[in-house]
Amino acid sequence: MTSLPLSANRADLLDQQAADSRPIWLVTPETLANGQFPQTVLTWAKANAYKGKAGQLLTLANEQGQISGALFGIEPADKDKSGEGRLIGGKLARLLPVGNWHIEGKADHAELFAVSFLLGGYQFNHYKKDASAEDQNSVSLYISGLSDLAETRRLADASAMTRDLINTPTSDMGPDALEMAARKLADVYGAKFTAVIGNDLLNQNFPMIHAVGRASDTAPRLIDFTWGKDSDPKVTLVGKGVCFDTGGLDIKAASGMLLMKKDMGGAANVLGLARMIMDAKLPVRLRVLIPAVENSISGNAFRPSDILTSRQGQTVEIGNTDAEGRLVLADALTLADEENPDLIIDMATLTGAARVALGPDLPPFYSHDEAFAAKVAEQAVAQSDPLWRMPLWAPYEAKLASKVADTNNVTTDGFAGSVTAALFLSRFVKNAKVWGHFDIYGWTPVEKSAATVGGAAQGIRALYQVIKQRYA
Repeated sequence: MTSLPLSANRADLLDQQAADSRPIWLVTPETLANGQFPQTVLTWAKANAYKGKAGQLLTLANEQGQISGALFGIEPADKDKSGEGRLIGGKLARLLPVGNWHIEGKADHAELFAVSFLLGGYQFNHYKKDASAEDQNSVSLYISGLSDLAETRRLADASAMTRDLINTPTSDMGPDALEMAARKLADVYGAKFTAVIGNDLLNQNFPMIHAVGRASDTAPRLIDFTWGKDSDPKVTLVGKGVCFDTGGLDIKAASGMLLMKKDMGGAANVLGLARMIMDAKLPVRLRVLIPAVENSISGNAFRPSDILTSRQGQTVEIGNTDAEGRLVLADALTLADEENPDLIIDMATLTGAARVALGPDLPPFYSHDEAFAAKVAEQAVAQSDPLWRMPLWAPYEAKLASKVADTNNVTTDGFAGSVTAALFLSRFVKNAKVWGHFDIYGWTPVEKSAATVGGAAQGIRALYQVIKQRYA
């Protein structure tokens, strides 16, 4: 097991304009045609047939042939239907030549532009022999009008950590390494950390976490840390930490395993969210619970038709060993719920059905609480951090019926897979004032403005704002 990789980032933000800083004009086709820019800039744009298309950069040269500035196309507000255009600064981070730069005038949505600039500069090159140290912070940008540069860095750094954890292969990010990463984070912020490992899971009544993870050479475990004052409102984050998922005895096809290092994406995202909360010193008593396992195959692997008894006491018939995430989450959610917290949020790369319904970029979320759901939806738009509410459709719970146990872990018809998975989890949350379940993908399959291909931080910027506002 190697040390936890640290991401590189070729982009940095400056708190003041550097003496050698070069200007960047943000343009649209309309403003380029009708706006007031220096004549030399307009002449250069015309000579290069530059139209100001969103995401396109044109560097300017002085009389000595040196780069003296740049034009960068942004999305006109009336054409930015998805909010993705507000994150276009991420493309700028990858396109700009090395050096110090500043935005001429004011950038619309300056905070989002700044966050996306840092997100877009992220590079995971820990395993590349020829990765150059010169790539680190090789482009620096000053943006006037930023209200809180520390907050901007907080969001970007936590997202980068999340992406690091997901991008790291399971050979270096098994349950033990995930525990180490969580422990390091807890230590930085003075959180109280414990872990229940191996057969102690049985002794302390976490039988489904043990059952799912016992076939691996690396012992299953429940990671648990708390931070903040006991008198503050209790907020608990639960993340699925399946560090690799073979599918178990219901084994996946080879193609289905190619991205299974990301099956701990829920854990990575709650750690990123926890980092934001602790770094900002929000007035909450935070608890983070991560069941960390590998769903492996060996002689002692749990089987289809096994009946497991959960921590809550409900019995679960195993209809499919590849629906393991909900099993480990159930025991962790039960523990979280025993404290009667004000808010439980769980995040998990839980179902392929969620991807069929909404694709990789738009995670569904579920909650019985209308006010909470409305705030999540509002901040998802405000932060350009997409989330979409799906219904906890009660009639579908009957699909989880079992003839020999209290419930089955899957349905027999395969319909509404994300909804029925959420309904399964809802059985294990009874006391919390508010519960939200987020069925994320945890991966960016096609490069976007603020995200290169690889591990993805999804929903945590929006959720951070929801929590920040809820407990302000």
